Amino acid sequence: MRSYSYMHIGEEIDLDAHVICKYRVTTDLPIEKAAEALAAEQSTGTWTGISTLDDDVFRNYGAKIIEIKGDIVVLAFPEEDFSIENGGIPQILSVIAGNLFGLEALHGVRLEDVEFSAGIRKKYGGPKFGADGLRKILDRPEKPLVGTIVKPKIGLSPKDTAKYVYEAGSGGLTNSKDDETLVDQSFCPIEDRTKAVAESLDRLKEEGHRMVHAVNVSTNGDRIIQLAEDAQSWGAKQIMVDVITCGFAAVQALAEDPAIKVPIHVHRTMHGAFTKDPLHGISMLPITKIVRMCGGDALHIGTLGTGKMTGGEGGDHYNLEACLKEDGGYRTVMPVCSGGVYPGVIGRLIQASGFNVQIQAGGGVAGHPGGVRKGAMGMCQAVDAAFAGIDAAAYAKDHPELKEALDKWGIK
Repeated sequence: MRSYSYMHIGEEIDLDAHVICKYRVTTDLPIEKAAEALAAEQSTGTWTGISTLDDDVFRNYGAKIIEIKGDIVVLAFPEEDFSIENGGIPQILSVIAGNLFGLEALHGVRLEDVEFSAGIRKKYGGPKFGADGLRKILDRPEKPLVGTIVKPKIGLSPKDTAKYVYEAGSGGLTNSKDDETLVDQSFCPIEDRTKAVAESLDRLKEEGHRMVHAVNVSTNGDRIIQLAEDAQSWGAKQIMVDVITCGFAAVQALAEDPAIKVPIHVHRTMHGAFTKDPLHGISMLPITKIVRMCGGDALHIGTLGTGKMTGGEGGDHYNLEACLKEDGGYRTVMPVCSGGVYPGVIGRLIQASGFNVQIQAGGGVAGHPGGVRKGAMGMCQAVDAAFAGIDAAAYAKDHPELKEALDKWGIK
């Protein structure tokens, strides 16, 4: 029986023919031994020397350790390790983010980043609309998009949901969406809700204002395509999918369905179960890259340190860059910042994000003392101030809706 060293540091490797993964490793082992355990577990090895592993198998299919720096280990997986045609994202994840999390020798391991091979990237089309497509639909070429999440999260009827959307649009918002927990409950059936919201959007359009609402079609894999097509036929201008609970394949299937002709808004609910721990799990960055590759047009990335959600050190900024970086021929993804957003944080948020972003507020709209319409106006005024480079407090002197919001929640 033979065992092999998985160290290849310093050797020349065709990076375009490999999937490159960066892991953060916590272990009592020498880091080189931990790296070899990772490479072996996820490619050609096991816990002991085996008689069936020969030089050709190891050379062609074994993961290669190409860098070790502190607690960071970088592995290169040959493209041949992946079933590009039939395995898809599920099989890719089983290699780059599979059994390694359970290795007893490692106290923690976190997939921090991934770069896909040229062959894999060619198999995915990326967004059909992306950031530019959304801007074109909304006729908003420069300013940040400004949206809301219908609140309360659940409990409103289709009629009340549609009223909320109309009031938000009348206040100037460009976007709204269902909450991730709302799909087709008895108190708000998706068909009735979608049709009612479509009427509100049509009314706004007649009044000269463009707005889209993302209808949540997250459901079982055997039904999601049909539900999305139905929602579109009922008047949906955008659909939404919860990528972690439905799977990346759901995003890909929706994006590749020729019958779907509206943008896909991707929510990341449940991601914190494996992204929040800085030493174990998966960072949001690989998820962002896979969503873009699979065809998501807009994706929640966090609030860049201004809202209620944590993003980890630099995490939200890396996700922002992964959405907007000109990369590999894919259209850019509209980054969505939501979670505890209100007018008083807009200045800081836009300073961190730039203008190519969608800002999404639920309570920051519905919680306004003047109601949803004035809450929407306050959000839009805060964005206008930031876009013009004017301090929000100064801008609020001539904009009472913004002033009421700042009086209630303050400026962060």
